[in-house]
Amino acid sequence: MATSDQGRHFLAGKTIVVAGAGIAGLAFAIALRKQWKHSQNPPTIIIYDGDSPDSDAWRQGQNYTFSISGYSEAGGLVALKKLGIVDTVFSSAVSGIDGSGSFTIWSPDWGERFRSQRPPIAGLPTPSIRIVRKELRRILTDEWASFENSSIHWGTQCVNVEKAPSGRLKVYLREIREGEEAEEAHTECDVLIAADGANSKIRKVLRPHDGLGYIGAVLRGGLATFPEGVPSPEYSHWAVGNLETEPIKELTREQGKEERRAVVDQAAALGHIFHEPFPTMTRQTDPESVLCINGRDKQPFRHDDVSDMPVVFIGDSNHALSPFAGFGANLALSDACDLAEQLCQSHESLARAVEAYDQISEPRARRIWTESRKNLRAGHSTGVRHWWFACLLCVGNWVSWILGKVRR
Repeated sequence: MATSDQGRHFLAGKTIVVAGAGIAGLAFAIALRKQWKHSQNPPTIIIYDGDSPDSDAWRQGQNYTFSISGYSEAGGLVALKKLGIVDTVFSSAVSGIDGSGSFTIWSPDWGERFRSQRPPIAGLPTPSIRIVRKELRRILTDEWASFENSSIHWGTQCVNVEKAPSGRLKVYLREIREGEEAEEAHTECDVLIAADGANSKIRKVLRPHDGLGYIGAVLRGGLATFPEGVPSPEYSHWAVGNLETEPIKELTREQGKEERRAVVDQAAALGHIFHEPFPTMTRQTDPESVLCINGRDKQPFRHDDVSDMPVVFIGDSNHALSPFAGFGANLALSDACDLAEQLCQSHESLARAVEAYDQISEPRARRIWTESRKNLRAGHSTGVRHWWFACLLCVGNWVSWILGKVRR
């Protein structure tokens, strides 16, 4: 898909299908619209997602909070600032907006063992915030809807892709209607952006042997509710991670209160060394909010065959991180902005633009993936490794104190 004549952009007048209206897919569509400065007609962007258009109906799993950072170029706040919506995101943050965002390790009696707070970059007022995933997705959805001719086909999944006789891509769709059998359809496009998450259906088709791998740890958690309003706020998320040799049976939506209570009881037993308020939080957990997740991830990859099969994988569809990493949304936002930027630049072809994007995205994701694996082992260390890690925390606290004095 090279330039057809002098000065004509390779995406001008083309059609781009985005599989997934999650963080990565929406951010990419917004970034491409905002960064397109060429005189030719911009590409048409069509987004498909299996969820309902009603944000209140989005699955329970989107009610958790995650951290969006602004202390490095890989941080999501930097990308959100490029998109021009960082102030809107700040207004919906649940914590960190006052610049208090930090990484803290606590002792069983909730004494502070280690705190790390990096300075923000790019003129941001805070190094990190926490926001509910569903709220960030709503903000991105509203921003996309503000553009003319913006389109999201809700209740429709991209389930397969192949090369059409015309030379374009033929994307197979499954329309999900409650109480009815799913309908099959298809559409054609020039480029497909696979932003359909860690369990990407498009990746399973084109890269069947590149699936998720178990990392040897399980996360159990839930949402503790306090109807009387004590403490403030009236709810609190909690989670307990544990190294386990084999993956366990995960909770499904269909499982009842007994199975969910068993998960909470197991988490309470694993976290028995923690003092209050942890025991109370486990007792006050809403059964509907309980989660039990096997930690899984996959290594990032570069795109080798974009000229023949113009499909680009971004976010979790390319480099899924486990819930222990805590950086997936940041990479999704960074991927989206960087890919849009490279596609809008004056590269001679799609292949060259994606190659330039891969040189940015793949090393960044690999670094985060490697660090997440190391941190998981360090955080669950015992014996000699535990004491070595404790010494490192003491040194880290001392260095942080010295640097704080120097900055003053």
